[in-house]
Amino acid sequence: MKQRHEADRYIHLTNKRGLEDLNDNNAGVKDFICQPMKNTQRQGGFKATYFIFAIMVLDNIGFVANMASLVLYFLLIMHFDLSGSATTTTNYLGTTFLLTLVGGFISDTYMNRLNTCLLFGVVQLLGYLLLIIQSHYSKLQPQPCGKTSCVDGTKALLFYVSICLLGLGGGGIRGSVPALGADQFDYKDPKERLLIATFFNWFLLSITIGATIGVTFVVYVSTTVGWDIGFIISMSCSFVGLIFAALGKSFYRVRVPGDSPLLRILEVLVVSVKNWRTQVPQNSDDLNESASRGELIPRTKQFGFLDKAAVLPKGLMPGKWKVCTVTQVEEVKILARMMPILLSTTLMNTCLAQLQTFSVQQGTIMNTSLGSFQVPPASIPVIPLVFMSLLIPVYEFGFVPVLRKVTGHPNGITHLQRVGVGLILSAISMTIAGIVEVKRKHEFVYHNHRISLFWLSIHYAIFGIADMFTLVGLMEFFYSEAPAGMRSLSTSFSWLSLSIGYYLSSVFVGVINSVTSNFTKSKRGWLQGLDMNKNHVELFYWFLAILRVA
Repeated sequence: MKQRHEADRYIHLTNKRGLEDLNDNNAGVKDFICQPMKNTQRQGGFKATYFIFAIMVLDNIGFVANMASLVLYFLLIMHFDLSGSATTTTNYLGTTFLLTLVGGFISDTYMNRLNTCLLFGVVQLLGYLLLIIQSHYSKLQPQPCGKTSCVDGTKALLFYVSICLLGLGGGGIRGSVPALGADQFDYKDPKERLLIATFFNWFLLSITIGATIGVTFVVYVSTTVGWDIGFIISMSCSFVGLIFAALGKSFYRVRVPGDSPLLRILEVLVVSVKNWRTQVPQNSDDLNESASRGELIPRTKQFGFLDKAAVLPKGLMPGKWKVCTVTQVEEVKILARMMPILLSTTLMNTCLAQLQTFSVQQGTIMNTSLGSFQVPPASIPVIPLVFMSLLIPVYEFGFVPVLRKVTGHPNGITHLQRVGVGLILSAISMTIAGIVEVKRKHEFVYHNHRISLFWLSIHYAIFGIADMFTLVGLMEFFYSEAPAGMRSLSTSFSWLSLSIGYYLSSVFVGVINSVTSNFTKSKRGWLQGLDMNKNHVELFYWFLAILRVA
């Protein structure tokens, strides 16, 4: 019956706008309908997301372990200095999260989201393999040179190719998997729509569980047993995660790729500029629209300049790059309205970058004893991860039902309110981080005493709560507000915010060093050199806190 219904729909579409138009603009639908239809009774729902949770747990064991420990790998093995290792780490992570757009674009346009995930998973495995080779053979590692960077020649080529493959693979996975999971629920069904918010909460929990294992077990192995062994564990977990993702194929609702979302956006911008002298009619019915489109979006008045793309100039026949539909224009407007939300979270993620660079470096000169056990400094991020692991179920089962009764909102509070809470907490976290650094340096310089590593747990814990609110709020917001054909790309915006934040961190480190070196007595920037006791990381933390509040 399902196959027959889809066949009838295909005939209806064909009669309504002609086979030629269907071939040009809805080829993905035609291909999908003409293929033998599978039984979809058991597809979708939470049973399908279990496979997605599995890959996120396993893949993030290595991914988050690297986020926490690569700054030490760059510092101790690749022999970058403090600021060099920090900026290399933030550049790597910034590029990784920027490449989520590539994964989102490909899964929206050329491949379904499952195949996109598997493809980039293989790329990530190649990156791990090259890292294992370089970390195992000392001849492939640079010698200390006293400069910001000591890698050159073949060693530099191997190093940068390995982290580029690792970043491309990790970014592609994260650009496709969140939307694949959310696709398992019918957004048009009010009951299933509520489950999307629940999915993103459990999605974050699966990331958190994997990350907790990574920053404890994998980081410990990397820093005490061997970096090559740590990378082998990470690669093995990622490989098993891909197997789980593939095993769920028969359970997934797989959305068929459609028109390129980026090309649709570019087309609107280009045609708007071409028609910049054209007068936009007041009556929306005079603008171009395709009556056969599945989901029509009514015209809005905001960003009126873009409406020029839906005006067909006299003497021209409708066609690609000549005129766009109102719905196509409105899709671009929707994405444009999302940009301020994305940009508002970038400084928060600049703060996050410090927890994965300078805070880890702080830990190397603190008391890391826990009884007779020495805690690896790169494992300190386990504290916010533990907080998040405990708080996510509390939030889902306790906080949301109570707030739902108070606010009447089905999710307790809105997506943007969740983001706002996270932004406030991130500023508080950076303020406390600066206070802790003042205490650490004072005790070390004046009393030759190393305070406990667990002083760092205060601002880590607060930031963990901030991240729990913000990341899930962003993912849910971008998925729910995006046009149906752009949901992978839109969900990638959550990671794009991280990317911009990491790049800003690298920029800030360079600018702060350059500017402050002109005012300090030693002519050294706040963050220059290898001796953190002579630096002023606390001032950098407070600088970020002030920016966050401003």
